[in-house]
Formats: sequence, structure tokens, C-alpha cells
Amino acid sequence: MSILFVSDIHLRSESPDVTDGFLNFLNYCAIRAQSLYILGDLFEIWLGDDDYKSLHINIAKALKRLQQKKISCYFIHGNRDFLLGEKYAKACGMTLLSSKQILKLKSGKKIVILHGDTLCTDDKLYQLFRKCFRNIVAQRLFLLLPLSVRSRIFGIIRSCCVRHKQCKSKKKLNINLRIATDILVKNHADIMIHGHTHQPTIYKIFGSKKDMLNIMVLGGWNKYGSMIEVNEENNNIVFMEFPI
Repeated sequence: MSILFVSDIHLRSESPDVTDGFLNFLNYCAIRAQSLYILGDLFEIWLGDDDYKSLHINIAKALKRLQQKKISCYFIHGNRDFLLGEKYAKACGMTLLSSKQILKLKSGKKIVILHGDTLCTDDKLYQLFRKCFRNIVAQRLFLLLPLSVRSRIFGIIRSCCVRHKQCKSKKKLNINLRIATDILVKNHADIMIHGHTHQPTIYKIFGSKKDMLNIMVLGGWNKYGSMIEVNEENNNIVFMEFPI
């Protein structure tokens, strides 16, 4: 049995091909796994658990089937769906995790998992935005607003973010490898898995003890899906991209 990791599916009604690809992934791949970790941005936008779109309901039903098959599903919030709450997680049969987790395999090997936006420390404006909007008081006040008002506010924020992204340098869009390496060393871990940047790659870095550290970046889902599979029986780790 294996552990699967995915990120940045960005489900939305306007992209039915991605939705179909993710449902196929759940029905034919995840259904054979031991557990599934979704590392954020499952949805393009999440305005609150009271947003009862048919897309949200169908995805919840599909994820719930994993729980019924005794397959564990875990979720770390992304920068798009950080308002996803316990109510929807329960409907999906998912367990919500904090922004950074340390997984310990049977072999003793440790894996750090996170969404990845906190690693983009060169983007000071985004980090300030994140700090403000991840404040629990700000979130509760936002969720008290009517859904239509939340939607308009999000539209304004998204427009600003698009303009900001267009002005960003490539350095700001990428993770800070020094920060990522420090996290691995501090937690005595060999591997980090994250998403967010939509730039699938594997960084191989020598740690302080000259041991090899691997930072594995999941890609965003568009024409292709992206996943990492960890087999605990043989310690094999495979990075895969597949058409959807």
C-alpha cells in the first residue's frame, strides 16, 4: 500500500476536464492507496462551507468514498482554499492538518509536507497579505458577510493578485531553497513535498552532514495531473505526471 500526495488541482466549474481528471484519479488510483494527502488549493476559490455548489457536493461525495473504503484522506490548506472548514472536511471524510506536518515512515525516514506558499519568502507583499488574511478574527468576520459580498471581495482581491503576479520576478515566484533546507535540517528530515509554485521539479541538496536532501515540488493540474507516491514497504518514492 502506498501514500499519495497531490496539490494545486484548482477545481472550478469552468474547468470540467480537470474535475473529471481528479475524479478519475480518486476512483482508479487513490482507491488503491493507504492514504491520500491533499496539500492545498484543491479548489480555485473557497468562500466558505456554506457555498453549496454542485461541484463541491460531487467532490465531497467522491472523497467520502475513500473513507468508506478505509482510506485516510488529509488536507493542508492552500492559499486559495484556506477558508475550507471542519464542516466541509467532515462531509469529505478528510482530516484537516496544520500548515506544516512531519510524517514518519515505518523505516524511520521523515517527510516534511506543506502547501509551499510560506517558502516564497522573497515575495514580501504576499507574505504580508497571508499574515493578515490567515488571522482567525479576520476570517470569522469575513465569513459573517453574505456569500454574494464575499464573492465580490474575492473578485477584487484576485484582480489585484493577478496584476501583482504579472509584476513579480521569477525569483519571487520560486521558493527560498535556504529556508526549505533549514526546515529539513531542523526537523531531521530527508524529504520535503510541497506544491504552490506550479513548477514540478526535484531539488537535490547536500545537508549540513553532507547527506542528500530532496525537495519535491508537485505541479498544478491542467492538461496533466501530478502526484508523488511513497511506498512504505520498499521506501520507493516516485514522482508522476499523467494526462487528464
